[in-house]
Formats: sequence, structure tokens, C-alpha cells
Amino acid sequence: MMLETSRRPARAPLAAIGALCAGLGVALSAYAAHGATGEAQARLQLAALFAFGHGLALAALGAQRRRALAQAALFALLVGMLLFAGSLAGAALAGWPTRAAPFGGGLMMLGWLLLAADFLRR
Repeated sequence: MMLETSRRPARAPLAAIGALCAGLGVALSAYAAHGATGEAQARLQLAALFAFGHGLALAALGAQRRRALAQAALFALLVGMLLFAGSLAGAALAGWPTRAAPFGGGLMMLGWLLLAADFLRR
């Protein structure tokens, strides 16, 4: 008798992290709309926009098996988004400096360029 082995689907940690980031973006937006004012509100809304948008992209693209270049691109998007949105949210909520935001923005731009390069290689 032949035993069939069931193939388990590949785990997609980037997709799961992306979904969490998108959810955090919604929470940041809600807090900005109902609990913040002035510059803090503007920073939280911008952080929410980037967390939601990049979280959504990671959730969609991170669920599939990807080549090394695309994986590097998605990782750059994740780290960049965390630095950018985290810096803005930290400034709004805890008075932290926003020095990490430009570096995070650069990483997000690099991530999108790498992802475009990977798409063109197909």
C-alpha cells in the first residue's frame, strides 16, 4: 500500500507581517482621527497611510514563493516602512526624533525598484 504524503503550504511570514502592518495602519488612522490634533494628527495619518499601503503590498506579494531579488525587495519594503512609519508615529506619540524617516523612505524606494527589476526578469 502506497502512503500519500500531504504537502503543507509554504509559510508566508512576510504576508502575515504585512497583514499586521495593514491592521496597524487602520488603528493609527483611527487614533489620528479621534485622539490626536495638529502636527501629531498629520504625522499619524501619514504613518497610517504608509503602514497600510505597504502592509497590503507585503500581504499580497509575501504569500507567494519569490526569488532572492524579490525577497530582498520585500524585506527592504518592510524595514523601510517600519522605520518611516515608526519614526513618524514615535514622534507623534512619544516625542521621538524623526531621523529614521528619510532612511526608511529610501529603503522603501529601493524595495520598489528591486521589485520592478525582479518583475522585468520574468
